[in-house]
Amino acid sequence: MYAKCARADDAERAFREMYDRNALSWCSLLHAYVASGHLRLAQELFDEMPNRNNVAWNTLLMGYSRSGNARQCLILFRKMQMAGLTCDDATLCILVDACTELAHPSTGFAVHKIVVQSGWDAMAEVSNSLISLYTKFSLLDDAVRIFESMEVRTIVSWNSLIDAYMKLGYMEQAASLFQTVPEPNVISWTAMIGGLARNGCADEALRLFVEMLAHDHIRPDDFTFGAVLHACATSVSLASGRTVHGRLVQTGFASYLYVANSLMDMYVKCGDVESASNVFNCIFGKDLVSWNTMLFGFAINGWANEALMVYDSMKSHEFCPDEVTFAGLLTACSHSGLLEQGKMFFESMVSVHGIQPKPEHLSCILDMYARSGDITKAIEILNHCSETVQTHSSDIHEALLSACSSEYLNASVARKVVKDMVRTEPARDAGYVMLSNLFCASGQWSEAERVRRAMAEHSVKKSPGCSWIEVKGAVRVFVSGAQDHPDHTGFVCDVLRLLDGEMRNITHCDVQSS
Repeated sequence: MYAKCARADDAERAFREMYDRNALSWCSLLHAYVASGHLRLAQELFDEMPNRNNVAWNTLLMGYSRSGNARQCLILFRKMQMAGLTCDDATLCILVDACTELAHPSTGFAVHKIVVQSGWDAMAEVSNSLISLYTKFSLLDDAVRIFESMEVRTIVSWNSLIDAYMKLGYMEQAASLFQTVPEPNVISWTAMIGGLARNGCADEALRLFVEMLAHDHIRPDDFTFGAVLHACATSVSLASGRTVHGRLVQTGFASYLYVANSLMDMYVKCGDVESASNVFNCIFGKDLVSWNTMLFGFAINGWANEALMVYDSMKSHEFCPDEVTFAGLLTACSHSGLLEQGKMFFESMVSVHGIQPKPEHLSCILDMYARSGDITKAIEILNHCSETVQTHSSDIHEALLSACSSEYLNASVARKVVKDMVRTEPARDAGYVMLSNLFCASGQWSEAERVRRAMAEHSVKKSPGCSWIEVKGAVRVFVSGAQDHPDHTGFVCDVLRLLDGEMRNITHCDVQSS
């Protein structure tokens, strides 16, 4: 009983008081140690065991595998082989799962060979683990071959492959496979909804969620709601997000920390900072993600002082900031022109907290100096950090170009930055466009035209401008040059002609009066 509840102290006390111990009692205590994370005690007990059966070996193997210690798991398996024990399906599932934690799939290939040699490849559970192994290393063809060779497939088999297709961006294949699942469960639906949201198909994800709700026997869980909230955030659909929030309250999932953090993120990205703050204040037992989400939410929406207050409160609750925290702080300072505070955070991040700058930190500090007109200092910091930071990031390039394009025009620096951008990201349009705009702002029209010609020569097309508005719960997207709203084109043209006429009348009156 104590072992099943992972109460290691009570299980150990009961074990030590036993006069006659058998294999079951030894394995029960071993399981209690593993379940409670006491692997050192588990190893010591395992070494004491007079007779180790497959259950004992598998229990300790599972402990090392689930704790992320794949190497120790494989070493223990080698000892198991040397002891003359034959592995069973449970052993092989544990080994395959351990191999997914390694940096290279070669060890997994070796374990797969053992699976085939031992004849356990016909077991659905073992095949499911192999599918997960190959999909983890993006070896989708191998995963599909295993799936297709299975005589008996479980729902885990289907879900693993659907999730793999989605993670690798094969949405059509995932959708086709989903349609053939005999009885999709909540995990199947969640894999589809989450995959669509991650791959930029938020509207389809929300439609699929509505379809899921029509099935009375399927109940969304916390992971489903997390995926749906991500879809609301990426589609900037505040009305949908609020509807989901209402269902969260009804079902009780609003109190789940993971869901509450996702809810905050949705409100933040939809621009409703006050609702995000209300959710934040209601969270009992906040984690670092909660604090970072709220801090970042204030930062990206221009509430710099509130972001700094969240940071102070976070420290008072004895949470240590991480690289995400400092990215939020630097974003707040950058957007609000708080140069001195930004410098202080940047320096303390390295000297006090030992966090090395990442491109996102560097782009913020460069932007701060650039906004203050000190482009020379920005370049000095960039050169100083070039040995420890990947300075060829698009964020860093664009921060410098933005600086050069501001009121402190610096065409020579801009040319160098764009040259670097074209070399590292030749298909990206941002560098060309920003340099062209810089030349236009300074009246250098021939130079701007030369940049545009270079874009054409390299077959780089400018991404069309895009805006959106939410009306009656529906998000309307408008793309520059698109003809997606033919029913309203005539009306829009009429309004533009009317405005043009009014502007001309105003100009004419001004000329007359002067």
